[in-house]
Amino acid sequence: MNETTGNAPDRSGAVVHPPIAWVLAVGGGLVLDRLYPLPFVPAMVPDALVGGVVFLTGLALLIWAAMTFGRAGTEIQINRPTSTIVEVGPYRFTRNPIYTGMFLGLIGFSIVFDSLWLLILLVPFYLVIRYGVVAREEAYLERKFGDVYRDYKTRVRRWL
Repeated sequence: MNETTGNAPDRSGAVVHPPIAWVLAVGGGLVLDRLYPLPFVPAMVPDALVGGVVFLTGLALLIWAAMTFGRAGTEIQINRPTSTIVEVGPYRFTRNPIYTGMFLGLIGFSIVFDSLWLLILLVPFYLVIRYGVVAREEAYLERKFGDVYRDYKTRVRRWL
């Protein structure tokens, strides 16, 4: 394991805490939907059931990923040092299962609330997570773990 060298802080430097960005996307979508509703789910689709399943799938993925981090003894908080590269559990399939779970949760809510606004706000939420969080996390992990992380990146996709 390579330790961070020089004066670089031992954290990713993400621009926002992802749960805060998620809450802002959901809250903003619900406010916009209240002001100017944009329904999109066809009437024949059981929106509560379908959206609920998508939301719960995302929540289950997020919980599984967080528990896997905990078992590995590394930090889930983006402002704290990472102690290891986790390659088990959902991290065998995606390098970012927590964020993937958040995306699914937002999609599920958009279906449950039949709100195109929530789906539209998925785009800026994704951009903030991808470029303001994930890009910085990846650069940090490469600095800290070097070839161990680069090898992991070649084996496991960023998303799905």
